[in-house]
Amino acid sequence: MADVVLEIKNLSKSFAKNRVLSGINLTVKKGTVMGLMGENGAGKSTMMKCLFGIYAKDEGQIFLENKPIDFKDPKHALESGVAMVHQELNQCLDRTVTDNLFLGRYPLRFGLIDEARMLEETTNLFSTLKMNVNPGTVMRTMSVSQRQMVEIAKAVSYDAKIIVLDEPSSSLTEPEVQKLFSIMEDLKKKGISFVYISHKMDEIFKVCDEICVLRDGSMVLTKPVKETNMNELIAAMVGRSLDKRFPEVDNVPGKDYLEVRNLYTKYDPVLKDISFTVRKGEIFGLYGLVGAGRSELLEALFGIRTIASGEVLLDGRTMRFTSSKDAMSYNFALVTEERKRNGMFGKDTILFNTTITNLESYKTHRILSDQKMRKAAEREVKQMNTKCVSVDENILSLSGGNQQKVIIGKWMEREPDVFLMDEPTRGIDVGAKYEIYQLIIKMAKQGKTIVVVSSEMPEILGITNRIAVISNHQLAGIVETKGTDQETLLRLSAKYL
Repeated sequence: MADVVLEIKNLSKSFAKNRVLSGINLTVKKGTVMGLMGENGAGKSTMMKCLFGIYAKDEGQIFLENKPIDFKDPKHALESGVAMVHQELNQCLDRTVTDNLFLGRYPLRFGLIDEARMLEETTNLFSTLKMNVNPGTVMRTMSVSQRQMVEIAKAVSYDAKIIVLDEPSSSLTEPEVQKLFSIMEDLKKKGISFVYISHKMDEIFKVCDEICVLRDGSMVLTKPVKETNMNELIAAMVGRSLDKRFPEVDNVPGKDYLEVRNLYTKYDPVLKDISFTVRKGEIFGLYGLVGAGRSELLEALFGIRTIASGEVLLDGRTMRFTSSKDAMSYNFALVTEERKRNGMFGKDTILFNTTITNLESYKTHRILSDQKMRKAAEREVKQMNTKCVSVDENILSLSGGNQQKVIIGKWMEREPDVFLMDEPTRGIDVGAKYEIYQLIIKMAKQGKTIVVVSSEMPEILGITNRIAVISNHQLAGIVETKGTDQETLLRLSAKYL
């Protein structure tokens, strides 16, 4: 057992009457990567939070380098050599990179914070990891992907024996993903181990040594990567075989419906001369590298980013949205990229988050009807197959993927004509992704106009009719999905770099 760094034995955890983990066993060897997979709500994050001291386990034991441990809080875990990079970043956005790296452990000199030492250690850390990051940059000014890389560097800075990465690549560009894999490979050689939580099959097979699968709170499979395959993993995750990764895209687009003419946005980053037309009942993809301007384009269409010049037309009529309320009045909907920051009300219930955008529909004689709201929330929970005990649960008690289902369900209640979806399957398991793909195609067949942003090339190629590629805030080209490959998309995405 000398090469074992982490061992979990018979771990169980319940919340009230809901048993989330049941008799979990897991062994991670020194200098290896253990892939952890499972559907949303299977218990992956709960298991890691029990390890990290965020949750108190009900039963079982955890051993670190053959010594029993029971972390009381994350600080205790970090000081003992266990670090975790969470899927939802929780950083001090108005402080610098250096400040965020040293939060809770500022070095002192003569009773004062030693800023010179902080700067030196931060610079050396990024140099060792071969990351090009300015230590003095304020976090709020950085992209999500850049902030994610800072969080990964912070985990490394604790001299951790084991690092848990929860969906680490969900907001990274392809070069950053490769950089992450390179960092992991270097750290493995130094004896550092990883638990790698991801829904991306290709990554799991590329970076992991072993794979384990959770389903409904139980460990149903543990195998070396070389002894399993994608079909076996999917069957273990969802309890059934999934013959195809994407459903058949059999919608038939109709007439031109949403038109963008020579659009420029006012504030940084400035989108330049964007023009395209989306047909009624079409699934129109937007692809580009992170930072290319895809999210900004959706925000401009939804009225929350100022348009400097150009036109947006709906069914031949010019739309002049000055707010999201204007867009919603014309049956536009927007699923944002960062659900925690601007996609949901984290302190409220599933019921509240499902009904908040459509309150007028739940009134009886001008008074909100609790019965209508509850019925709507329960309808969307059922339609989206959201795992929860009741609609009265706080949305933050759900897994990230189930939070996303609530957000999509919220907009489904409004029956939108134009649905703008920014990374709609981010952090969602393979089974739930398939359900959302089916939902998107179903809406398109009903005549809805769908615009989808995705960083995953297989996804954007698997569920769209056409794809527009954005490169450095400009439109690089529009291609028919059939007959297009990943190489073409990559070439277009680099056109104006």
